[in-house]
Amino acid sequence: MKQASSWNGNDLRDMFAAGSNWLEKSVAEVNAINVFPVPDGDTGTNMLLTLRSVIEEADRATDNTTSVMSKAMSHGALLGARGNSGVILSQIFRGLSKGFDGKDSFNGADWAKALAQAAKTAREGLSNPVEGTIITVIKDVSTIAQKQAEKNPEDLIAVMEAAVNEAKESVARTPNLLPVLMEAGVVDAGGQGLYILLDGALRYLKGEIEELQFKKPQMVSANITASRNVNIAPTEEEEAYGYCTNFLLEGDNLDPEKIRRKLDGRGQSLVVAGDETNVRVHIHTYDPGSILAYATTLGTLHQIQIQNMDDQHVGFKEMQKQKSMPADIVVVAVGFGEGMIKVFESLGAVVVKGGQTMNPSVKEILAAVEPLEVNRVIILPNNKNIILTAAQIKELTKKQVEIIPSRTLPQGITALLTFNYESTMEENVQAMTKAIKSVKSVEITTAARSTQINGMKIKQGQIIGIIDDSELVACGDDVRSVLMDSLTKGGIDSAELVTLYYGADTKERDAEKAAQMLREKYPGKQIEVVKGGQPHYFYIVSLE
Repeated sequence: MKQASSWNGNDLRDMFAAGSNWLEKSVAEVNAINVFPVPDGDTGTNMLLTLRSVIEEADRATDNTTSVMSKAMSHGALLGARGNSGVILSQIFRGLSKGFDGKDSFNGADWAKALAQAAKTAREGLSNPVEGTIITVIKDVSTIAQKQAEKNPEDLIAVMEAAVNEAKESVARTPNLLPVLMEAGVVDAGGQGLYILLDGALRYLKGEIEELQFKKPQMVSANITASRNVNIAPTEEEEAYGYCTNFLLEGDNLDPEKIRRKLDGRGQSLVVAGDETNVRVHIHTYDPGSILAYATTLGTLHQIQIQNMDDQHVGFKEMQKQKSMPADIVVVAVGFGEGMIKVFESLGAVVVKGGQTMNPSVKEILAAVEPLEVNRVIILPNNKNIILTAAQIKELTKKQVEIIPSRTLPQGITALLTFNYESTMEENVQAMTKAIKSVKSVEITTAARSTQINGMKIKQGQIIGIIDDSELVACGDDVRSVLMDSLTKGGIDSAELVTLYYGADTKERDAEKAAQMLREKYPGKQIEVVKGGQPHYFYIVSLE
């Protein structure tokens, strides 16, 4: 074991490599505690894939100083970030890099300082940080680490032990801070993943090589025995159609302090992953805290209103054939399913394959943006776990990139139908951002695990219905029954156009039967059936 103050960049890389391998052993368990039981890329998977990119970039570093190595790791995290958890993890690595700036080696006090910067950077990178998540865990860890460092600043292992112990306790407390975790009886998955990562790093520092090779991490259980009688911290009230206000900074290599001065001067804040911001944006959403919005015009706050898009859907199929992108702007859309991809391509978009179960990385989206022979690009993530990933592109390219925070494939299609080739970039971004709030998405899939949510007890393998990728509203054993129930709860009564995109596991005749039932029950509505070909999801339905 090395002396207490002799840790360098190689040690930093190796401790996180060990932590990554430690996490890999428990990816399935971390994924399993996701509150939402959908077949998605999942927290553990996204964190692991992000960490692999961290280590790959670190291995390319030719300088073993702590400063240079931490910068390489931060860059790797940014390029490889997948899903919300991966992007938040990349923010943590960015903060560590800031804390280690100028350091050749590091000790306990340096590590505590870097953790404090990591907690600060991760929190400021979110438009609406929610307590009871990985954000709380890293904050608690940094606080305890600093206290321990004051006692013995040279002893890295002692500081790390205090940090890991606090991480474990903080994760156990997360259900007391977040009601949805309390109801499901689980801890926060991102916090769990962070604890395992730090625990693996500590074991490396202590030389516990045999344990790392032959044992598995111990999962943290929810400490809710006394929480039924405590006051849970209030969260924002969910509303059916909230306002999603987005800001996006233009420029590369931006200084966090300069960003803050600019935003403070305009009374607003720009949320950029990896840069420092500190303004909470009021977001009305089905899933408070999951939407991290990024703006499209610097310092400008646009209130998003519900817009009636019926007139823009007249002749839906004809518009699919005729719609095209102007020569100087290209829309890049993330999509999956043969039919869905064809719809996006018919509307003129460049498609990056990915979505549920296969969140594309920053590198993969960047690979689609860079070769384009235009300087202005609009990105449609079409998945809540990809919004943060897509937002990283801005600081990696010289092109003007704007992000439309589309959470579902129907939102992305509606945004494309709204595109007007005669409008400016800013006008199109504003219109498309408003348009995604005019459509509700209903998804019918299979529960990946047993859970309890929204008062419903769901068994693994049951059919479930989800509204806007955030609110689970129905479950059962019959696809068509769950579909009808979900559409009712999704507001089909007030919709005029209903489009059923049927998946790879749904037969066309079954989709047509479902559509016929809807036509008979709702004779005044326009019912469309489109082959989506998407895996995992029997139906993805657009209500407009």
